Parts: sequence; structure tokens; C-alpha cells
Amino acid sequence: MRARFHLVAALAVFASGAAGAAETGFTVQPGYVADEKAVFATVESRNVVPARARIGGTLVQLSVKDGDHVDQGQVIAVVGDEKLLLQVRSLDAQIAGLQSQMTQAQTELNRAEVLAKQGVESRQQLDLARTSLDVATSTLRSRVAERAVTVQQMTEGRVLAPTAGRVVQVPMVSGTVVLNGDTVATVAEQNYVMRLRVPERHARFLKIGDTVRLDGNEIGEEGPAFGTITLVYPQIQDGRVLADATVKGLGDYFVGQRVRVWISAGERWAYVIPARYVETRFGLDYVRIRYADDTIVEAPVQRGRDLPTPKMPDGLEILSGLEPGEILVLR
Repeated sequence: MRARFHLVAALAVFASGAAGAAETGFTVQPGYVADEKAVFATVESRNVVPARARIGGTLVQLSVKDGDHVDQGQVIAVVGDEKLLLQVRSLDAQIAGLQSQMTQAQTELNRAEVLAKQGVESRQQLDLARTSLDVATSTLRSRVAERAVTVQQMTEGRVLAPTAGRVVQVPMVSGTVVLNGDTVATVAEQNYVMRLRVPERHARFLKIGDTVRLDGNEIGEEGPAFGTITLVYPQIQDGRVLADATVKGLGDYFVGQRVRVWISAGERWAYVIPARYVETRFGLDYVRIRYADDTIVEAPVQRGRDLPTPKMPDGLEILSGLEPGEILVLR
């Protein structure tokens, strides 16, 4: 396996009286760099979750709109059903009647027990009184449980945010009739990622942990920005491979924003130096080379494309004009 040379920067620092320390040189060494290809990515949430109604009825309250931030469990809407309120009132009336029945059955049982002790009533009449009390008690418990179920259904009329994030769509307005399971709002989780769509011919170069580059101006930052691929989807769709990349400062508001991203599609041999060592005059690019005898010569070079990296944000490819080991200096 052939040895690979990596880009090495040699910085010399010296004391210069009151002027302090200053950068004095950069040693040129060729190396393998990423052969970048530009693709488009979209800013998306890892998960877009619908907030659904759990009961049918009328949307009586809607407390969010597109773009609002919500917390998990926050009430975002209320669905009301008048039938449930009528059922509660009906059950309340039934419970009141059963309570009176149970009181009457308890009184009858007490009387039967006293008369049975005196030998006036038979054992059969005492058992009938006890059975009447048990039936009244069981019926009352059944109605109380039925009322609790109905009250729970009324409570489930509150539509809760399934996760913390940003509301991306609210397809309904107050007064809308909704059915059980209808989507009242769609919430995007806060962990936004860039979803890349890479041509399948580059799929073999994609792997988790690779660095991607994008223009920081597109996400509100200065200079180049870098991200890391965290997931490569195994399914190819329409001749493209999907991959997710995390980028610091991506934001959490716009969903679907398109961003141009540079990815690695292999490696190639190149000279890369900091762009600050190149001067442009009258359309020609020059670098200042310092030789062993401290002689400084300006040499023309052919500028290539920008190749910034996390360690060299102003990286610039030089196509010709440099030799390995040459030391570049600033003016």
C-alpha cells in the first residue's frame, strides 16, 4: 500500500522587540485531499410527528399556529363533544337514584335483621334483603365507573404536543369538525439535520463520520461551516442515496431549506496552502518564497479551487508553481 503524505504546516515564531510574535512561514508539502462534489441538502427534522385528536367532536380551541415552539405534553388544541356532557349529566342522575336505592336497601336489610332475631321474619326474607343491597351497590359502582370513563373521554379532548419542537403545519381552524385520529398539527423535533441526496455513483464514498462542508452564509455564519455525517440510509430512492449530517448552528426554524453542500467523492493529490499567502496583482497570483539563504522571491502560481478544512478554514489549492519543502512567507 503506497504511503500517503499529509499536509503539514510549519509555523515559525520569533520575538521582535515591541512588535511581539508573528507568523513567519508555511512549509509546502503535497498530500491527498478530498475530491469534493457539490450536492444539495435540505434542512429537516429527524422526525416530524403528527398531533392527533383522540376523540371526535368540534375543535373548540386552537392555541398554536405555524412556526410556534411547543414543549412535549403542551395542550395545543381542545376538542369538545356535547354528547359527552349530556352522558355525564345522565349518569349523574342515575347515580343519584341508585344511591337512594342503596340507602333504601340498607334500611330494609337492617329491619329484616332485627325481625329475624325476634323470629318474626324468615331466613329467606333476610337473604332477599341482603341480595337487594348487593345488587344496588354493584349497580351504583357500575354507573360510577361508567361516569369516570366518560369524564376521561372529555379529558382526552385535549390535544397534546407529542414531542418538543416547532409546529410546521396546522391544517385546521377553530370550529372544524374532527374525527378520532385526525391530525390537528404537525410538529418537527428540535434536532434538525441536513438531509443529503447524493447520486448513487458516489454512494461507496459515503460513510458515517465523514466531514461535509457548506457555505456558512447560508445558515447565518461567516466563512465555511462543517458538519459530520451521522447516518447513511441503506435504501436508494430515484437513483440517490440519503444521508443525514449534523451541523453546528443549523438553527431550528426553517424546515425544507435547500443548502449546497460539498462532500468527499474520493481523494486526489494536491497542494493546499492558506489563501492569505497568495497575493493577486493585475490578474496574476503570486507567493513569496523564502530560501535557505533568507532570500525572498516572488513566484507566480496558478490558483485552483478553495479547499477549506476545519484545521485550515482558508485553504486554497495551488495547481502549479510550488515545489515540496518551499517556505512561504507573508509580506
